[in-house]
Amino acid sequence: MEHDFHKWLRDHSSLNKPNEGVLVGIGDDGAIIPGSRADTVITTDTIAEGTHFDTSVHSLELIGRKALAVNLSDIAAMGASPTHAVLTLLLPHHFSLAEAQQLCSGMFELAAEHGVTIVGGDTNRWSGKLVVGATLMGQRPTSLSGWLINAAETSDRVIVSGSFGGSLQGHHLSFEPRIKLANYLAGRYEIHAATDASDSLSLDLQLLARASKVGVDLIAEKIPISDALKTAAAQTQLDGALYDGEDFELILTMPADVFEQIKADPGVPCQLTDIGKITPPQQGLRISDSQGAFKALIPRGYVH
Repeated sequence: MEHDFHKWLRDHSSLNKPNEGVLVGIGDDGAIIPGSRADTVITTDTIAEGTHFDTSVHSLELIGRKALAVNLSDIAAMGASPTHAVLTLLLPHHFSLAEAQQLCSGMFELAAEHGVTIVGGDTNRWSGKLVVGATLMGQRPTSLSGWLINAAETSDRVIVSGSFGGSLQGHHLSFEPRIKLANYLAGRYEIHAATDASDSLSLDLQLLARASKVGVDLIAEKIPISDALKTAAAQTQLDGALYDGEDFELILTMPADVFEQIKADPGVPCQLTDIGKITPPQQGLRISDSQGAFKALIPRGYVH
């Protein structure tokens, strides 16, 4: 339903009409508003108890941290640097002042780490469960090209940061938004398409492929597996990496020679792995089997 609703919004006659005031509208990880020296990137995300966290299991500090981190991940996927945030809190009636402070402390700590100034927001109490949202703003140079979900080119390599799978073991709360990586690469290398893996590696690759009107061939054995899954059976590892969701790693496409340059660069701040290539659109989303032959990959994952 989520992706169908997004498509309806994009197609709606009164929405998503880029003009001199909008460079990128609905459909990417963030909107881009043009500026004289730098463009402004705007993104928003909300997390809710029972869907994205469990207050009986997870600390309020980590819940608050995640609320900001998921937005930072979107800013990273746009090749931007975060600057300002506004917060939205729907607090259950039973919430105490101390609990509200604990929740915010997780956001404040992560904001300080990434140079984000929290400039306002809205707080309400209600009869429902805890809901935490943020709207984040960032900047990217007007000269920056690429770093859009629809910019993949045939023969690009598909590159991912970090590792995948096992997010429910706690990684979905403690992951590191790839801001440092995005800022390092955006200033030095030719990146074509970019998005972050929030729903799952397979679902977000499908979204990138559809937006770019291309296909994708994945090499199963090259997909980096999270340590949380390393003791599982081989198929369980692969399924977790493809479908678990909420890994919040970057998915990038770039020319093969650019990735060779990046591999030789000791300043790159985290692991990057080549897991496949962009193909003509008629080939669709495919993955190699144990014999190296490609078969159709049916994407699934964490759809909110």
